[in-house]
Amino acid sequence: MSMSRTPVQVRPARTTDARALRELWADVLRRGTPQEQMADLERLILDCADREDRYLAVAELDGQVAGAVFLHNTTLTQLNLEPTVLAVSPHVLPEFRRRGVGTALMDAATRFAELQGVATVATAAAASSRDANRFMARLSFTPQATLRAAATSAVRAKLSSRRSSTRQRGSRQVDKVLAARRMGRENVAS
Repeated sequence: MSMSRTPVQVRPARTTDARALRELWADVLRRGTPQEQMADLERLILDCADREDRYLAVAELDGQVAGAVFLHNTTLTQLNLEPTVLAVSPHVLPEFRRRGVGTALMDAATRFAELQGVATVATAAAASSRDANRFMARLSFTPQATLRAAATSAVRAKLSSRRSSTRQRGSRQVDKVLAARRMGRENVAS
């Protein structure tokens, strides 16, 4: 007796998916109240329904939301204007992993790119997610950049401390140059 695998179904997101998507993307949503996060997701779902350059794909397995990916037809970067479908946060709930959900989501991304006439698909996985990075590598994705983020106040504090230490080092250097010149003038005068 062979066990058949239930096929993964991929469909556009509905506003009723917002709660499941909030659970799925808990680690990537903005910090805020659950209500703010739900409102963000509902707005995104409605926005995708109104635009041809965006698609929020939801993967279902056995009638349950198992994963999702946000697709955006954009450019590789604001400087590199190569048309690109950006597959943002392809996530699969832990209990549905290794059942074809991630493959179905990335297939949806590839299909979306083909329908849009776009030759490049880009995605990102958390640096700490070894499984996700290996999965993307198996699909031919190669590292292009390292995205780093920090609180503005933390960056300002570091820049301020670097600037003050640079100023101190710089003023010490000027003092040494002036002292050397004085010594040189004193030696010439004697």
